[in-house]
Amino acid sequence: MTRSNRRHGPGRHLGRHGGRDLSALAEDFGHHLPSLPSAPMAPAPTSMFGGLIPLRGHRRAGAGWAPVPAPLPVWQMTSDQTPGVWPLIASDAMPATGALVGIDWLSGGAFHADPIGWTLSGEAGVTNPNMSVFGSPGRGKSSLIKTFCLRMMAYGYRTLVLGDVKDEYEPMCRALGVAPHAIGPGLPARINPLDAGPLATGWENLTASEAQRRAAIIFSRWQMLLQGLIGSQGVVCGPSIANAIAHILRQLTGYTDGSTHLREVTIPHVWHALDNPDDAMIHAARYRNRQHMLDETRSLRDALGSLVKGHLAGLFDAPTTIDVDWDAPVQSLSLARLEPLGDEAIGIGLAALNSWGRAMTDAAEPGSAPMIVVRDEAWKVMRLGVDAVKALDGDLRLSRRDGCVQIIVAHKPSDLLTVGDAGSQAVAIARDLIHLCSTKVLLGQDERIGEDLAGMLGLSLMAEQVVTHWATGAPGRALWIVGQRAFKVAAVRSASEIVLTDTNEAIRR
Repeated sequence: MTRSNRRHGPGRHLGRHGGRDLSALAEDFGHHLPSLPSAPMAPAPTSMFGGLIPLRGHRRAGAGWAPVPAPLPVWQMTSDQTPGVWPLIASDAMPATGALVGIDWLSGGAFHADPIGWTLSGEAGVTNPNMSVFGSPGRGKSSLIKTFCLRMMAYGYRTLVLGDVKDEYEPMCRALGVAPHAIGPGLPARINPLDAGPLATGWENLTASEAQRRAAIIFSRWQMLLQGLIGSQGVVCGPSIANAIAHILRQLTGYTDGSTHLREVTIPHVWHALDNPDDAMIHAARYRNRQHMLDETRSLRDALGSLVKGHLAGLFDAPTTIDVDWDAPVQSLSLARLEPLGDEAIGIGLAALNSWGRAMTDAAEPGSAPMIVVRDEAWKVMRLGVDAVKALDGDLRLSRRDGCVQIIVAHKPSDLLTVGDAGSQAVAIARDLIHLCSTKVLLGQDERIGEDLAGMLGLSLMAEQVVTHWATGAPGRALWIVGQRAFKVAAVRSASEIVLTDTNEAIRR
């Protein structure tokens, strides 16, 4: 008997590691485990090709033989590098919060947009609620924005359209029981861009520190507006001119004299004060005498006079006359009547409305409903000069403090880059404006514009082709870049929403 038989005895079973298996242990106690019947061996599969095919094929006519095998490229990369090569592979969907936009084309699920929610949660690197929307005419920019605003109203959001240059938001406003405010030559509505707004309320009861804080906000906004308007007339606002404007604003409002309330100021008031400076003004602005001040501010006074008598006349040269219901779900300020006056007039009107709108939203009470601010044709404001670009830049940077969703709308990125000479400060700021919007919505574009977008945003070739090919297949299709993630989204509208957001009615008529 071998050594193995002596240890285990006859009939003993050895496990695969040399030990006793379960059946051997059961036999020690008089139990015999049933054995499984052996399954018949399946026949070997036969190849549908009649056998293996050589690497280069069969060497005979019509058999696909190749003298040289096809090259097989091999790529090696880490998991961190893979998203750079295949950036649009379907990943986890965005949280189902906010407005339902449409279908996520890659995952097949629903796509929701919630800029403030994304900012609060830091979703995908979103740092602010600003949005920029680009798309050639007819691709569905306005319809997408209006649908988004409508659906966000269900969550308590309000919408402020600062300058509807085509009256595209009028049907939606009237359907919600709100009459849009039309501004134009011969119309009774007036907007004062130097309106202090809610920040001036209860001024007599403010502490000294709070009054200083509010005054800094008000005068800074006014200064930036006036410098932008003056710059639109080709006048460069140097330190001396900026200092003179600052002192005039403080004196006209009574802040310099410690008044218990701020007097209302209009742009014509500033112009007349520059034309007729008093001794206190001359001394505060550090001019030698009256004539010295008049000589040094001649270009400034001529620029303001041209605006007061021209584009601002009858529109933005008097106290505000419209009564805005800030509890309404939407408010629209229409500038469509300025279209015959040209892009410069519309740009000046938009700049004035932006300053006024900032005043109205500066003192939002804690817990008040968040607001969506739509800035259509923003490039027309930016073409007024570097100060106008700085004003828009400041509004975007303050969106986190104000809790507003700022939406910048343009046809193509070159609209923003034509605000100055190549390499100028205005162009540099305008280029950065796009990156101040964590959410970018890129609707269909032709290939040349797609290349510009890819260069500015660092899009991969696959993402660029989504914008120039897939997104052009139907209105509302867009590449949504949310922080560091990209989504192919096809917007879906209901029948009632199509009626309210349609932009082709003028063409049908």
